[in-house]
Amino acid sequence: MPVVDVDPDELRTLASVQDKSDAELKDDLFALGLEFEGETDDGEFELEFAPDRLDRLSVEGIARSLRYQYGHDRGVYVPTTNDAEWIIEVDESVPEERPYVTGAIVRGLDLDESRLESLIQLQEKLHATMGRGRAKGAIGVHDLAMIKGRAASGDGDAPKTITYRGVEPDGDRFVPLDDDDERTPAEVLETHPTGDTYRDLVEGLDRYPAIYDDIGLFSFPPVINGKRTEVDEDSRDLLIEMTGTDQWTIDRMLTIVCYALDARGGRIEEVDVRYDDRELVRPDLSTETKRVAHDRIERTLGIDIPGKEVVDLLERAGLSAETTSDAGGDEPEIPADDVELETVPRRTQEPDTAARSTATADDGLIYEVEIPPYRVDVLHPMDIVDDVGRAYGFNDLEPTYPDVSTVGGRHERSRLEDAARDALVGLGFEDLLNFYMTNEAALFDRMALSPDDNALGARDPPAITGPYSEEYTVVRTWALPSLMMVLENNTHRAYPQDLAEIGLVSAVDPDEATGVAEHRSVAGALARTDASYEDAKARLQALARAFGKTLETPPAEHPSFISGRTAEIVLDGESVGVLGEVHPKVLVEHDLELPVAAFEFRLDGLR
Repeated sequence: MPVVDVDPDELRTLASVQDKSDAELKDDLFALGLEFEGETDDGEFELEFAPDRLDRLSVEGIARSLRYQYGHDRGVYVPTTNDAEWIIEVDESVPEERPYVTGAIVRGLDLDESRLESLIQLQEKLHATMGRGRAKGAIGVHDLAMIKGRAASGDGDAPKTITYRGVEPDGDRFVPLDDDDERTPAEVLETHPTGDTYRDLVEGLDRYPAIYDDIGLFSFPPVINGKRTEVDEDSRDLLIEMTGTDQWTIDRMLTIVCYALDARGGRIEEVDVRYDDRELVRPDLSTETKRVAHDRIERTLGIDIPGKEVVDLLERAGLSAETTSDAGGDEPEIPADDVELETVPRRTQEPDTAARSTATADDGLIYEVEIPPYRVDVLHPMDIVDDVGRAYGFNDLEPTYPDVSTVGGRHERSRLEDAARDALVGLGFEDLLNFYMTNEAALFDRMALSPDDNALGARDPPAITGPYSEEYTVVRTWALPSLMMVLENNTHRAYPQDLAEIGLVSAVDPDEATGVAEHRSVAGALARTDASYEDAKARLQALARAFGKTLETPPAEHPSFISGRTAEIVLDGESVGVLGEVHPKVLVEHDLELPVAAFEFRLDGLR
């Protein structure tokens, strides 16, 4: 778990709570999820927390959360930015292993020793967490006064340009931090302690990442900055640059740093990042919106709570919220200035009858919640529910027994899955359990299918970021390719081979809260000398009859099956899958010399 050292006096000043004792401050920090681990020799608090709230990796971020908790601040805050006066130009020579860059200018800072130490600590903690030890993202902080930007056509009023490019290992020389001699990048890796620590991040590359101004090389990311642009207590204007392997990651890291410096009185100035094919304006301070239902909040937290209080709690968590009706009607919004804090039941009191009756009237509310750009942890509506609960006070939630009279047992879906599996085994199928991860070639190319086709399985698969193997790069969108691979790997075994699997399939779906839609799929394949459409349909008919379902099979087309020997699977009037004889080109692709008849449909079609 990350541990952050925080000066309690500085924290009181930033949070505007000078009257808080150390004990009270520790209790308030614990309510935020920050555990007190001890004190340094200088009397600083050592605070440990879960790595989801990376905006709290600095005293400025922790103070921001306390200000919201105390009610000093409310709702989403987005710093104002000045127009860009600087350009980061991305040259085509940048190593493809580290192609992304982002940046911002921060002006008007008044740095002292403690503020500079806080910035350095935030930089180090972001490197260790989001930056994955600088491998995914690395931060460079420079004194802007020491950088000479290249102006277009010698025009002094034109935007100034610095360049992110590649440099030969034994190419241009510069003086790195904590050194007095000029060195090439390769010499830095060989002779400098910091270079030795991070050499594995760039060693082996034909060209190393580097950032140049009109004078020359001043940054060697992700290894070390140049001494020329070193930041000290006299620095007033800073260039923050970040490079990495993922644009989203470095943009979010930049946002967190900008918010911390904004809390110190810095003025954020945009930077234009120019790639060959696009131009980005950074920092990206845009907000996102997520929806959460009022009844979900009440069910999860086990409380009855008025809609006005939910809006208040969301705003005291640093979010903003408006309300709509889940019936699509015109539900009156609950504006922020209509929430009177003195009318909200205090945590030391029992909620009164009026509050409970109001909660009943609010059951149909849907909250449109605005998420600030520094909250990289809010991925799902449940994250918003967690914020409501924390603002309410988890210690103030009263434990209650579940309002059900039952004991533990299998979920309905699990019972349905077991019943379907038993029925398939009874019909002569051998039950399989395959990996859910596979690759796009297996899902599409080898099945004569395209993600753009209007057919079962033709959807964008969830991709694995940074896969360890080329064999497992995506999550499968349908199960039949897995069965075909099993048949391919078992051509040395006796036939017939009748295989079936019930397993997870998924696809990218922006309408889902997680961005991915999932369901259980039933797939079966008959590999034998006389396998035909009729054989597969007969098995499917028996399966449908076992669950009391009416099966219809109108003609259909699917690239993986033979035209004219393919049908749609319709159970009780609902289209749930496809049935047919596998196309010869798919068989050849899998080195199969026998015909295969197969089917696949959604498990919930048997419910």
